Amino acid sequence: MTFSQYQDYQITQLFLRLSKSKFRSRFHLSQKDKEYVLTKGFPVIQKHAYDFISTRLAPCNLINDGKQTPMRGHPVFIAQHATATCCRGCLYKWHHISKDKDLTKEEVDYIVTVIMKWIKNEVRL
Repeated sequence: MTFSQYQDYQITQLFLRLSKSKFRSRFHLSQKDKEYVLTKGFPVIQKHAYDFISTRLAPCNLINDGKQTPMRGHPVFIAQHATATCCRGCLYKWHHISKDKDLTKEEVDYIVTVIMKWIKNEVRL
């Protein structure tokens, strides 16, 4: 199994677990959000995801941890709540990513991959 196949397997298993959460499974993109994604394009949305994760989630000592991700306003924010990548506490609980250090480039890449996969699944529904 290649790393890419392993990562796909991990994300598939994560989505299965998330689908069983009453809270996480209630998040979906609105038609307006889907149109925004399609208008901007996936590369732009992915850049937004990298920007949000790098500034709002990557540092370890966030003053507003648990409150830094709005519940609406951008498709990435919705995806973060749906995929439990919204705060360091959820990252630890659902993804086993430590709260006690800055996120590595690999961890940021993983988080953005999860977010983008969820968004692509939502847009294609």
